[in-house]
Amino acid sequence: MDAISSYKEILQVYWETATGLVNACCDGLEPWQLVGLTCSSTLLAVWLHSFLFQPESLTSRIKKQFFKLLRRTPFVGAIIQKKIDEALNDVTSSLSFLKDEKDYIKALPEQGMSQPEVLQKMKEYSSKGDVRWEDGKVSGTVYSGEEKLTRLLVQVYEEFAWSNPLHPDIFPGLRKMEAEVVRIACTLFHGGPNSCGAMTSGGTESILMACKAYRDLAYERGIKHPEMLVPVSAHAAFDKAAHYFGLKMIHIPLTKTMEVDVQAMRRAISKNTAMLVCSAPQFPHGIMDPIEEVAELAVKYKIPFHVDACLGGFLIVFMEKAGFPLKHPFDFRVKGVTSISADTHKYGYAPKGSSVVLYSDKKYRSYQFFVAPDWQGGIYASPSVAGSRPGGIIAACWATLMHVGESGYVEATKRIIKTARFLESELRKIDSIFIFGKPEVSVLSIGSDTFDIYRLSNLLAAKGWNLNVLQFPPSIHLCITQLHTKPGVAEQFLKDVRDSIEDIMKDLNAKTTGMGAIYGMAQSIPDRSLVAEISLAYLDGLYSTEVPGGEKHMNGSPGHY
Repeated sequence: MDAISSYKEILQVYWETATGLVNACCDGLEPWQLVGLTCSSTLLAVWLHSFLFQPESLTSRIKKQFFKLLRRTPFVGAIIQKKIDEALNDVTSSLSFLKDEKDYIKALPEQGMSQPEVLQKMKEYSSKGDVRWEDGKVSGTVYSGEEKLTRLLVQVYEEFAWSNPLHPDIFPGLRKMEAEVVRIACTLFHGGPNSCGAMTSGGTESILMACKAYRDLAYERGIKHPEMLVPVSAHAAFDKAAHYFGLKMIHIPLTKTMEVDVQAMRRAISKNTAMLVCSAPQFPHGIMDPIEEVAELAVKYKIPFHVDACLGGFLIVFMEKAGFPLKHPFDFRVKGVTSISADTHKYGYAPKGSSVVLYSDKKYRSYQFFVAPDWQGGIYASPSVAGSRPGGIIAACWATLMHVGESGYVEATKRIIKTARFLESELRKIDSIFIFGKPEVSVLSIGSDTFDIYRLSNLLAAKGWNLNVLQFPPSIHLCITQLHTKPGVAEQFLKDVRDSIEDIMKDLNAKTTGMGAIYGMAQSIPDRSLVAEISLAYLDGLYSTEVPGGEKHMNGSPGHY
């Protein structure tokens, strides 16, 4: 008791000293001045808190403001704008698909076309472009392309062309198909009896739905400013989700092996953390993140954990049966994994526009749903972003799963992984290039410490190859699909890589041109808003109906058929 009394006396002394200082500062002030100072201090504190604690970091906002002011200065601003215009011209000239010498249709025809005329016009449009994906020279994009499957999908879509899952009472068979697709996916990813999910229009929507669910769960838990911890290698759809849903994105760095740094993720966890994210595998380098280690963090801190398997989900679930077991588990068998996204329209071989988002328990999926109970049009409820959805795509996805079957998926996985391992082994033998990390699935990312890797991309493009160009660090990657397993395709790729590198080594100082130069320039620009501006102009260009050298018309402008 004596010890407690002594502490009380010390605290009393400090309190009297503090109050004395405050009283001395306020000595001679009028009551209205004290009230005014109190209100001003409170408002300043509130403003300071709102300024410092925003989804976007203070450093990023200061940098943006600095470059914005820099661009407004007369001399410097003019130089920057000139460089932007030059970059825009380079982008336009490098993208042949933005050029079309024929007139665009800008208004409805006065009389409708006959079916043969429409089909003829359709053939004309489908034949445009220089890239022939059927030859197996494109990275990813088309994952099957099998003619027999294509014919089946056309018949299935014809049967369900007018169906819409928004009306399950009118299309009960479609509802059953969607439920079965989700359940099949849950089974493949070893979900328990309470596992569940939903179909979406693609990987981006699947990721958006998981982020939306965990944001709402965070709100319910009292987290006012939810944050998500995402590897820098994770898909940009997480950035889109943060932008759409007001989440704070915290990017977690990678290790030298291109896996997410688990210790850095642990240090980034705070009272505002709403979800953790890993990829299986990630898009840029095809590396599997250490899911078990991150799951331990999720369990310890009671945080939802999402595994993004959009790219390779329908490969990794069959790799063990195909004879290529992964080093570590990745699905609902790992305690702590609460959701998974996987695209049926990639290695599930369904037509574009289908994916699944899965949850370990229904309690998570409920936060994904949207309900408007008071709408005059009736009680409105939808499971994902869209209201009406194309039933033909759902039916085609179901039909693909039924037609290919487990044995078909295992055999396709065996061919793809065998081809990927062969290519990796041969590429590692080539001097002056290297493979990032230790890819286990179907993506091989190539870099070089000897020359500008974008020169290799350009030379391969000249030989008909269409690879993915990556940045931070500069690299290119090939995503192996069934088309690359055709006889001679992998061997031709290796030959073209060797021949291209031989040409590059003849003149290491040659200037990089085309899209390679644009990517190289984009990485060197400190003001990322300039890169965004160029990208926005590119998106605008996709909707342009301007004929080169002709009268300018933007999308939707009046004109004549």
